[in-house]
Amino acid sequence: MNVETLNESQVLEHAEELADLLVDTVHSGASVGFLAPLDRCEALAWWRGRAAGVAAGELAVWAAREGTRVTGTVSLAFADKPNSRHRAELVKLMVRREARGRGLGRRLLDTAERAAVAAGVTLLHLDTETDSPAERLYRAAGWTPLGAIPDYAASPAGVLRPTTVYYKQVGTPALAG
Repeated sequence: MNVETLNESQVLEHAEELADLLVDTVHSGASVGFLAPLDRCEALAWWRGRAAGVAAGELAVWAAREGTRVTGTVSLAFADKPNSRHRAELVKLMVRREARGRGLGRRLLDTAERAAVAAGVTLLHLDTETDSPAERLYRAAGWTPLGAIPDYAASPAGVLRPTTVYYKQVGTPALAG
């Protein structure tokens, strides 16, 4: 299995596979911002829309491959304000159903964390559906839960669910001066 950083043209080149991954993730019940049934054309348009953020340096995207097939992805959304450039949001960690349970989620998470440190980011944050399988991954990887927000987002089935917010300090914070 290979994990690679995708540039703008690679996001566009692999948009079809990334869209299939997004559809698979939503249809398996994971709450990643979309309702089921997710139309593949909508998923494809969403991924194509990410390319501009990658080109602008606002978003970093990694894809995991087994052979020629994309089996997982994770992204970092970088803050755009001068007082918050030390932090980034971990977004859209997704693993295909048939690839789950083999450590791929943890590998993608570790990749994003190491890249954040290399980019000078010292604080990461994310939110995930409360009581979801993703929470076990984040807790095992040393992320700290801040608390839950009730009725934060609809599950893929359209039911309002609570979301837990997490953070993790990575790297060494720079001193203000």
